[in-house]
Amino acid sequence: MRPVCSSRTMKVPVPVNGSRIWTSASDRVVPKSACSFYYVYGLLHSPQYRSRFAADLKKMLPRIPAATYREQFDAFTHAGRSLPDLHLGYETAKPYPLAETVTGTLDQNDRDTLRVDKMRFKSKTDHSALIYNSHITLSGIPDDAHRYRLGSRSALEWIIERYQIKTDSNGSGIVNDPNTWCEEHNDPRYIIDLIKRIVTVSITTMSIVEAPPELNPQPMQASV
Repeated sequence: MRPVCSSRTMKVPVPVNGSRIWTSASDRVVPKSACSFYYVYGLLHSPQYRSRFAADLKKMLPRIPAATYREQFDAFTHAGRSLPDLHLGYETAKPYPLAETVTGTLDQNDRDTLRVDKMRFKSKTDHSALIYNSHITLSGIPDDAHRYRLGSRSALEWIIERYQIKTDSNGSGIVNDPNTWCEEHNDPRYIIDLIKRIVTVSITTMSIVEAPPELNPQPMQASV
């Protein structure tokens, strides 16, 4: 079996007891620190891990349970290795084919048509469609896109909150206008395409993190 961490070199500080745990669980001949990083990254994104230790994660730093067999270690390591490129390269992800509905006879590539003020979902209970602005609605957002969460919000909710025209509340009068970036880079579709890319990233993330096997049914004795 080809080592899951053989193609990259990483320098990640790992406690001595952590290295022993990985070594005993994985039985591999690859850099310990790189595999440890990917294992932890994959595990921290695991829905079952987040659900099982939800109460503890609200009160303390996460404790990392050790894998008890090679296949389990490799599965979480593979997930952790697949995720960073996806998350760091979100701006180059393939846009998800959301349906664009444009009202009236407006050109959907026109700068004024593509300007955003404050986006919102169709309703509080229907998140399958996004009201981009008064001219454009994006629909066909799959449920899985809302399951990838960054803290208490989905990735889409973070985009909606960050990409809106907002005046600094501290009295400086500075206006944060995301449309300015689009104009400076001559890319009026940046925000609308970003939404589609985030949908792709969210769905792909969930398919990756749900692939590893079940965590150990008993509480972990060895953790870092």
